[in-house]
Amino acid sequence: MSVSVTDLVKPELLKQPVYQPGKPIEDVARELGLDPLGILKLASNENPMGASEAAIEAGKAAMESVELYPDGGCFELKKAIAANRGLSPEQIVIGNGSNEVLEIIGHAFLGAGDEAVMGDRAFIVYKLVTLLFGATPVEVPMKNFTHDLDAMAEAVTEKTKVVFLPSPDNPSGTANSEAEIRAFIEKLPEHVLFVLDEAYAEYVANAPDLRDLIAAGRKVFCTRTFSKIYGLAGLRVGYGYGSPELVGLLNRVREPFNVNSIAQAAAIAALGDQGFVSDCRVANEVGRIQLETGFMSMGCEYIQSFANFVTVKVGDGVRCFEELQKQGVIVRPLAPYGLPEWVRVTVGLPEQNDMALKALNSFLKS
Repeated sequence: MSVSVTDLVKPELLKQPVYQPGKPIEDVARELGLDPLGILKLASNENPMGASEAAIEAGKAAMESVELYPDGGCFELKKAIAANRGLSPEQIVIGNGSNEVLEIIGHAFLGAGDEAVMGDRAFIVYKLVTLLFGATPVEVPMKNFTHDLDAMAEAVTEKTKVVFLPSPDNPSGTANSEAEIRAFIEKLPEHVLFVLDEAYAEYVANAPDLRDLIAAGRKVFCTRTFSKIYGLAGLRVGYGYGSPELVGLLNRVREPFNVNSIAQAAAIAALGDQGFVSDCRVANEVGRIQLETGFMSMGCEYIQSFANFVTVKVGDGVRCFEELQKQGVIVRPLAPYGLPEWVRVTVGLPEQNDMALKALNSFLKS
């Protein structure tokens, strides 16, 4: 009797869902015979303003020594983050995007018999990471598209090892206040690690700041990324911060040389150009209002967002996604999140937002 590779892998792998990223421009161009230069991608919450020129130049300069392995400890990048965030380098772990940092949490804390609590429509990577390590995701229904922290607190049991909370949330764009989050943390037992995903925090004027809780010894860990407001999504670099003890343990799991030298150099330079970050925040606010005003004029329900995207109800999300592609606009259908009538639209530049609104209006009238 022959044995296939499928027979040999871990049984939980066969039940593992596959993450579906936003549709790439190249795929749409190839499938529909469109000019890729005329396609607008508003599906993955990328920064339409690109990256800081300083970051781009630093990345180019790093190419000059690309034959060398990168700094495996990301010393200079951790030092730059520490200065920017008021932390010590020993509190920071660097990842190949913040997704890898979330996976490192799974490596360190989750296994068979463990549970991780999360919102039922939260960023799907929390569930994927939990399942990957044989643990059980406990998905708590969200309330008005927002994390119901009281219900999440009630879902915590003696088996709970990790609680994941994004603020702002993806894909809804909603956010819990700092007071709500702090009250929630107070309810968590000692055996639970609280993970706050801050991927979109730079878009919020007064984002929750839990650094004092970390300093006080609470089991709190936060993650951030350079893929959103910093515009470095193609380089895959993010980080997490917590107590030196926790970070030391996570670094035992982290792969050596997990972040390349070009990404490290660009991220350091990006941190040094906070004027660019500020400009992106202002432009995003203008663009978000433009999208929301357009949706309102078309009679479309939308979720008030604190991030760089707006989620809007269009009737049939998959059909809308397919029809808008034909017009050269890529959005994100949300059926995998239990929202089949909704799509998520990244905030673009004014002319890009206008193109997306016209395409949506055409779809709604068809």
